[in-house]
Amino acid sequence: MRNRRLGRVLALTALVAGLVSAGALRSGVASAHATVHKFDHVVVVVMENKNYKAIIGRPDEAPYINNHLAAGGAVFSNSFAVAHPSQPNYLALFSGSTQGVTSDNCPQNFTNMANLGAQLIDADLTFKGFAESMPADGSTKCGSFLSLGYVRAHNPWVDFDNVPSSSNLTFKRFPTSFSKLPTVSFVIPNLCHDMHSCSRDTGDSWIKNNLGAYATWTLKHNSLLILTWDEDGEILGLGGDNNKVPTIFYGAHVRHGTFSEHVSHYRVLRTLENMYGLAHIGAAKRATPITDVWK
Repeated sequence: MRNRRLGRVLALTALVAGLVSAGALRSGVASAHATVHKFDHVVVVVMENKNYKAIIGRPDEAPYINNHLAAGGAVFSNSFAVAHPSQPNYLALFSGSTQGVTSDNCPQNFTNMANLGAQLIDADLTFKGFAESMPADGSTKCGSFLSLGYVRAHNPWVDFDNVPSSSNLTFKRFPTSFSKLPTVSFVIPNLCHDMHSCSRDTGDSWIKNNLGAYATWTLKHNSLLILTWDEDGEILGLGGDNNKVPTIFYGAHVRHGTFSEHVSHYRVLRTLENMYGLAHIGAAKRATPITDVWK
């Protein structure tokens, strides 16, 4: 009897191992031994204030995102922001912490605090942030939410004194020769093009027109596009979806499909840190990297 039970256990173990190696266990918790694919370039684009269901499955409002990026990439159906309003989410994604910020008040200034940009630079890699409609390279101005332009609250790297001003660039400086991109870039559209103050169609067209060529280029150049949103569309406690937001990975080595595991800004940061062998900062220390979407 003992031998038969042992035989069944060994057979089940072999079956599970075979399924994992064949990729049959695709969604959910990844293998403990899985790793993050290392890309030559990653571009992270942060959009504004939309629920998951307001974007995904809405090709009438966001045709490029749905018919191209979502259809050809990895869509996370349980991706969540960490706070309201906007600014704490940008800080969380960039530094693993909201830094105690609970508003969009500007300026914020942090001395010698860990963040992704400083990590990359310290590791002899490169980081640049590209902000649309920012007045000039290296600007520290706050901007205004009453405009359709730039606001510093959406530009976290300018808040950290260990990220050089040379990494803080206007979107006009985004390379047209994509091989010249830094290791990791953040792209922040202005208040109209990020869907904050203008339509989903407007933001969708901006992504297609300004980043569509890069998205296509990634497929043959070991590069990755990450498209996410800062927070859902909650206004004064109404219209939200528990802060569930769209997040899409698109590019070389990315499996196509919908993945149901819980994802947060901290998990995205942890994934980038693992990608380049960086230390884990803030809440990213407790997060797990995303490992099950790589071919």
